[in-house]
Amino acid sequence: MLKFSILATSAIAAIATAIPAWAQETPADQDIVLLPTIRKDDIVVTATGVPQSPEDIGQAVTVIDRQTIEQRQTVALSDLLATTPGVTVSRNGGLGALTAVRIRGAEDSQTLTLIDGVRVNDPSSPGGAFDFANLLAGSIDRVEVLRGPNSVPWGSQAIGGVVNVTTMQPGYGLQARGNVEYGSFDTVFANGGVSGKSGIIAASLNAGYLKTDGISTAASGTEPDGYRQFGATGRVQIALSDNISLDLRGYYAHSKVDIDGFAFVPPYLPVDDAEYAKTQELYGYAGLNAAFLNGRFKNRVAFTIADINRDNFDPSFSSTTPSFLARGRSERYQYQGDFQVIDQVRLVAGAEHETTRFNDGTLFKSRGVTSFYGEAILSPIDRLTITGGLRYDDDSAFGGHTTWGANAVYTLPTETTIRASYAEGFKAPTLYQLYGPFGLGNKDLKPETARSYDIGIEQKLIGNTVSASATWFHRDTINQIDYDPGTFSYGNIDRARAEGVEVALNMRPSSTLTLSAAYSFIDAKNRARADVNFGNDLARRPHQSISASIDWKTPIGLGVGATVLTVGDSFDDAANLNRLDGYTIVGLRADFPIGDKFSIYGRVDNLFDEKYTLVRGYSTPGRAAYGGIRLKFN
Repeated sequence: MLKFSILATSAIAAIATAIPAWAQETPADQDIVLLPTIRKDDIVVTATGVPQSPEDIGQAVTVIDRQTIEQRQTVALSDLLATTPGVTVSRNGGLGALTAVRIRGAEDSQTLTLIDGVRVNDPSSPGGAFDFANLLAGSIDRVEVLRGPNSVPWGSQAIGGVVNVTTMQPGYGLQARGNVEYGSFDTVFANGGVSGKSGIIAASLNAGYLKTDGISTAASGTEPDGYRQFGATGRVQIALSDNISLDLRGYYAHSKVDIDGFAFVPPYLPVDDAEYAKTQELYGYAGLNAAFLNGRFKNRVAFTIADINRDNFDPSFSSTTPSFLARGRSERYQYQGDFQVIDQVRLVAGAEHETTRFNDGTLFKSRGVTSFYGEAILSPIDRLTITGGLRYDDDSAFGGHTTWGANAVYTLPTETTIRASYAEGFKAPTLYQLYGPFGLGNKDLKPETARSYDIGIEQKLIGNTVSASATWFHRDTINQIDYDPGTFSYGNIDRARAEGVEVALNMRPSSTLTLSAAYSFIDAKNRARADVNFGNDLARRPHQSISASIDWKTPIGLGVGATVLTVGDSFDDAANLNRLDGYTIVGLRADFPIGDKFSIYGRVDNLFDEKYTLVRGYSTPGRAAYGGIRLKFN
């Protein structure tokens, strides 16, 4: 605790001391630009599944826009998520290695992830988690992070929260952007996109490539483990008439990463070897939108598909035959109606059917679920919005399940906003947990369920140049699925409790200076009384984390910035025997425009070459430097 306090205080002090001197050089009468927080003109979709203004949302949501992604020079989205309130990230090695994102202390498999409206959690993984290792930031325009359960609009897996990713969207006229960078570990990252609109058609296309020699995955190893990825995204929007449109979206990524196997002697930690893994991801969306009654009644019919193929290879066994393979596929049919009855009443309803399939080369299984949900968004008086919803899922594997939630938000004349919510979440057993090989599967499993409460306050000051918020949350999860050594199969044997506080501060003294900071305290415990680990911290859940970022555009156009991330101690195992020490990482960055269309940029990650561990036995990158050039054409 003392070590964390010293590190956190130093992190904030290092950035805060720079503010007065920088602010004095910036004219006070320049327009305010709201960069790192939710702006009043933002539209948030994740809370209810339909577009809403931020002041109508009673849940905790963070929005990351394209400007922030470019300003931070982000390559892997997970690195940016790690600085978000309530979010913790662990990675089994360097870039491209298995990456888990946990929200408010929940399991990574309890984070629902969407890309362009498609659920991308992997049906072929044992817990159904989405691996953030291959989600690079080059094509991403926007990210919404909703903290807390939200199964009414989204269904299964939204227990910890929801990460909603939107890739490059079409713009007016012809637009293009691109960047190429090179740096440590012989890393090359190139990305480019073009978008435009002509007549009734608007379209965008983005493609990227990354290659790096990497670092040794095994902490004990010396052989670098490389990574490479080619990816592309595309959108086409066709206005068939004034009130009917067609929306097509596609996402493709093919990745290869070198991995290290495990030693055959205790404690069975990773060691250097020649193993590698390939992953192919294909996500698609086709939707038809129709608006009636002068736009008050919006309808959407859509089909989505997520197809994930994973193959592991061990050259000592075979260079052509996978030592492991997994095929996961989900197909979803959706209808959603959004009816603005009167100014004070908005009704949302939907129906969905999803089919998921799993194949590991010997086991072929599938399941279907049909769902119905409804939400009411009410504004009985000015500045007050109340939202309530109900969902029913009929799963072919475990039967029916009902979920509900409600929240409210009220903004006082003093620009003080108060939010409160009650939400339920559930996670259906995965196909692997139901039908796994060697007797692991258990067809009698029930869904994991969670109940969550939170209350928060946000205050805007000095003409919205300062925004401070704090949120308290509490979540109880029951029927968590884990391996039961008593039956040698999966069972609903775990219970967990998480509670904590999230604090965020955003300051914008001028259009050229921004400061953001976030602090999270998360106490996530094992509450299964029959478990020998009852009362222990959940694995890889640091109690405290704090991040702070500052960016300044100098009078000559040079942009400079810094980010400090401090994470407290945690444990690598459920028994709390292997401690992971806390750490502090400092990053510096700069960019300089060359004319209106070009800029050069560079950054140093882990400036002080901090030695730290996210997962026992796996290494992490040391100090690294990168530089590149960026193009923008509007």
